[in-house]
Amino acid sequence: MIRVLLVEDSATMRGHLRESLAADPDLLVVGEATDGPQAVELVGRLRPDVVTMDMMLPTMSGLVATEHIMAEHPTPILVVSSADRQELFSTYNALAAGAVDVLEKPRGDATDADWGRRLCSAVRLVSRIRVITHPRARLDGRKPAPDLPPPRPMGDMLRVVAIGASTGGPRALTELLRTLPLGFRPPVLCVQHIAASEPFAVAFSDWLAGQTGRDVCYARDWTPVESLSGRVVLAPPDRHLLVRDGVLRLSDAPPRHSCRPSVDVLFDSVAAEFGAVAAGCLLTGMGRDGAEGLLRMRGRGAVTFAQDEASCVVYGMPRAAAMLGAAGYVLPPARIAARLAELQPIGSRL
Repeated sequence: MIRVLLVEDSATMRGHLRESLAADPDLLVVGEATDGPQAVELVGRLRPDVVTMDMMLPTMSGLVATEHIMAEHPTPILVVSSADRQELFSTYNALAAGAVDVLEKPRGDATDADWGRRLCSAVRLVSRIRVITHPRARLDGRKPAPDLPPPRPMGDMLRVVAIGASTGGPRALTELLRTLPLGFRPPVLCVQHIAASEPFAVAFSDWLAGQTGRDVCYARDWTPVESLSGRVVLAPPDRHLLVRDGVLRLSDAPPRHSCRPSVDVLFDSVAAEFGAVAAGCLLTGMGRDGAEGLLRMRGRGAVTFAQDEASCVVYGMPRAAAMLGAAGYVLPPARIAARLAELQPIGSRL
């Protein structure tokens, strides 16, 4: 039995959550909180397996409640949030603070038909994820480890970095990008799986830019890679991102590993296009998307990284890469960034 605590100030929404979860015999609602302090207190007293967390709460916001819970009684948290812009930014901050995943609240249209099923599925998924204590300081003041060995010599300068991430990715990606020096010039192409609607995904670029101080944008078809020096480029919602003949291409091809965008699609194209002057990084996430593509990158001479188990929210995709022998280095995000910085001297350009 999976024990669930509901955190939601709207009586109507709490009733909807309760009714939806009651349809699954393996899910049991053990408590309900209507504000942040009550949520923190009930987590400590009831010790639920999963918390569904609203962001806009009285007295203490859902973000602050998430920070307290993850610092005091780490528990898998599923953020159940609306697509309001202010709430979206709070949602991504909560993911960076240790929440596991996000589900958009019902919209009041045809997409609501299977919302209850999606809620139950998300709660089941989140309940299986091991979470760790996150100090309330979260990402502030983190420094890369100083004892890194020198990188593998490269005949040419690093020209592009490809990154793939899924569950837990917003935090890991933020940590990696914040640790890279601001003078880092190779474009960073990124696939981040976001299991939410387009408004959630679109807001991610603005949030990530604010967190990292970097120029972050969504990919545009036919953009020359050489024009993207110093930028972080994200795969747009429900489109594969790849590189072909020196330009970015977006594709509606079928999902790979049930994912669109797929990390493997990006990694395969970067392996073919850039070979040994590329680096590939596979971060936290469930499943195996990106593992085979990272192996192809390594086979073409690229420097390849997988996030280490201790720092992952979900050690799935990086584990698959490590088992295939695709990862040249297995490191936490900050140390991956430090190694990338050593591969590309600050200030050099494409």
